[in-house]
Amino acid sequence: MSRFLFILSLVIAAGVALAVSAMNADRIAIELAFARLDSSLGVALVVTFTIGMLLGLFWRVRWIARLLNERGRLRRALRIAEDRVRSQAER
Repeated sequence: MSRFLFILSLVIAAGVALAVSAMNADRIAIELAFARLDSSLGVALVVTFTIGMLLGLFWRVRWIARLLNERGRLRRALRIAEDRVRSQAER
């Protein structure tokens, strides 16, 4: 079911991207620091949105990885503290 919903959302996103590209067919010049590109406005919008989504996803993945790493460190520290308390209680 989740695979179906994922594929459906991709199809809907592709349809929206196609509609945006079709409605914004004007040509624009994109000047980057190292190149100059000519593209339609719709394609430029879709590419910019996609790049932004991918960068946001990358940032979130790094953030979640840091949280998981910290959680592992905290669990190890808790385990060590519990072992110390048990060993002191046994005395």
